[in-house]
Amino acid sequence: MQRFFLCLILGIGLIFSADGQENDGNFPPPKNPLEIRAIKAMSPIKIDGKLDEQDWQRAEAVTEFFRMEPRQGGDYRFQTSVRVLFDEKNLYIGAFCQDSLGRAGIRVQDLRRDFNWNENDVFGVQLDPQNLKQFAVSFQTTPYGNQRDLQNFNDQVTDNDWNALWSVRTSQTDDGYFVEFAIPFKSLRYDAVAPGEDVSWGITFNRLARREYEQTVFPAIPQSFSPFRMTYAAKLTGLELPEPSANVRVEPYSLYQYEEQNAGGNGETSGDFKLGGDVKWAVNPNTVVDLTFNTDFAQADVDRAVNNLERFNIFFPERRQFFLENSGIWAGGRQTSIRPFFSRRIGLQGNFNSATAPIDVGARFTLRDEEKAIAGLYMHQAETESSAGANFAVARYLKNYGRENNIGVMVTHRLDESSEALGLSQQNNSTITIDGLIRPSSIWSINYLASTSIDHELSKAGFAGRLFAGRSANNSYWGWSTEITTPNYNPAMGFVRQSDVIRHNPGGYWIVRPKKLPWIRRWDPGVFVNYYHDASDPGTFQQANLWLFPVWVYFTDGSFLSYSIFPTWQNINFNFAPLGIQIGQDDYYYTRHEVRFNTDQSKKWSISGGYEWGEFYNGRRQTVNTGIRIAPDPRIAFTYDYEYNRLRDLGAAEESLETHLSTIGARFAANPRLQLSTFYQYNTFDEQGRWNVRLSWEYQPLSFIYLVFNNTQISGLENPFEEQQFIAKLTFLRQF
Repeated sequence: MQRFFLCLILGIGLIFSADGQENDGNFPPPKNPLEIRAIKAMSPIKIDGKLDEQDWQRAEAVTEFFRMEPRQGGDYRFQTSVRVLFDEKNLYIGAFCQDSLGRAGIRVQDLRRDFNWNENDVFGVQLDPQNLKQFAVSFQTTPYGNQRDLQNFNDQVTDNDWNALWSVRTSQTDDGYFVEFAIPFKSLRYDAVAPGEDVSWGITFNRLARREYEQTVFPAIPQSFSPFRMTYAAKLTGLELPEPSANVRVEPYSLYQYEEQNAGGNGETSGDFKLGGDVKWAVNPNTVVDLTFNTDFAQADVDRAVNNLERFNIFFPERRQFFLENSGIWAGGRQTSIRPFFSRRIGLQGNFNSATAPIDVGARFTLRDEEKAIAGLYMHQAETESSAGANFAVARYLKNYGRENNIGVMVTHRLDESSEALGLSQQNNSTITIDGLIRPSSIWSINYLASTSIDHELSKAGFAGRLFAGRSANNSYWGWSTEITTPNYNPAMGFVRQSDVIRHNPGGYWIVRPKKLPWIRRWDPGVFVNYYHDASDPGTFQQANLWLFPVWVYFTDGSFLSYSIFPTWQNINFNFAPLGIQIGQDDYYYTRHEVRFNTDQSKKWSISGGYEWGEFYNGRRQTVNTGIRIAPDPRIAFTYDYEYNRLRDLGAAEESLETHLSTIGARFAANPRLQLSTFYQYNTFDEQGRWNVRLSWEYQPLSFIYLVFNNTQISGLENPFEEQQFIAKLTFLRQF
């Protein structure tokens, strides 16, 4: 352990030797924001991506963008011109994104909705219609017209799966591409105004010209932040807003699901027809009520297999649309270590990754204004043959103060009903959480969370907490977080990475942008420290490691290369058997190395990979990861991913093991609204193969037809298992 503490002192010394001055290219938000004036369209606007109506020529052009990447400020290559119109129903955004190569210069990987930002040419607009300064909705597109919409909270938490009703069309020319948005006022939340009263919304524009990785933004925002930092936003004026209406959105669905299971030669089949749907009611500009009946998530992406070699619980993200929307409002929403509320606990017969249970009914309430946010959620899970019915409730209050600060409280309660048939008694579990954000300056952020859980029948209580302070500037990032989870902390509606632990995680990195090496966008050498010890007995050490990364280089074309070193100390004093290999209870010290890379992922073909090697407890481990993507056209893409683990002389019995995890995928798109995607994955560790095929057709905005086929085969069991599932689902959305 002496070696660890020497390294710890060195790491902390590096952190606090960082330049603490704020004069590093960052600049504060403007006291008097720039203004953009929208004008009212005098004739109908056809959304065709051409901007050929006379009204577009009448609107003032916004052209003075600011370069964020690859270098902050100065001249930039790709010019952008944006204009804003409105009528009685819609806000219109029109833009021309200049590119001297025209169609030949376009970089778009595929046509799916909610595409990856870093892989495509992108134009987007961010709106803060309530002038909250801590919240934004973003609408983005590529030169091919696929849509990405999201919510962002405090430039920290992003809900990529929030979907609004809006439309976009684009057209490509020899000089660049046109973009034309129509965003219905009904899809936005804004405060009512008196007749004649001036209206101003926060607004930013951003563009990524992916070929040169040139990101520009209007108005100017430091490159250490994102276009979602709405304290820097311009003011959109001139709007004549319609009176907020009832604004009801109804989305019923019908579904047929056929299943066939075969375990050890015993087969079962079943077919089920189901009706249900969701209702969204904007009671007023600040308040939204969501209702769901016979909730179904048949179209949600399935989880991929993971071979876990660590001592922590694996975090699988939420993928279901109803729970993803507004998820950033819940306490701990951006964490993967301590979450008092994690919606993946809803709709399961047991713990994570167990069989699903039907959800009968649910409701969500959200109120957000300049001063506060109030939210609540209730879901009822039906009883199954192996699990009792359950009730899930969460309530949230968040108070904003100062420029970008907030403090909140959240309460969850889970009631598992009694079941005579299953011999189960009633169980109650609650959590109470206080959390908040303090931003003393634009580059400093402090997050805190304190949560207690109560198992009522067992009269057991536990505590978890997290404190983080970080400085994010143009030339460096430095931060420290400390987390604690006591043995009895049990959020039955949440997630914890590990129990009975205190974790300290100081670290950071410099951001070097070599002026004489323009092909390097940034080099981020740094160090992070992870130190774990028992919460019940703070003197008992669990594990520690240093993450040293002297090579962490982003190239201007988007490629990447890193080399990392991981000196690691382990105290195994519990039953630990990764991939079934029993590790002897003892103290261990070992060092591992890792190289990672990827080529330019915006090109028609790209590769990525990593190689990790070195000691592992009392043995050795090699891990290889490779990925290949071929996208000759945005309408066609093929992927192949492979993970190889080789363990040698590991554990009490000095065992050896090899695992191979392969995934093949393909995506075909006629246009952004009609797509077929598929993948096959096979894991040699448990001899499990899995197919997923999904056809989706957005036949009108946010109304879909889904055809889904799933097949899972596990041949490594004593009784081989196979399950096939076919799902046909029709959804229809109507907004009143």
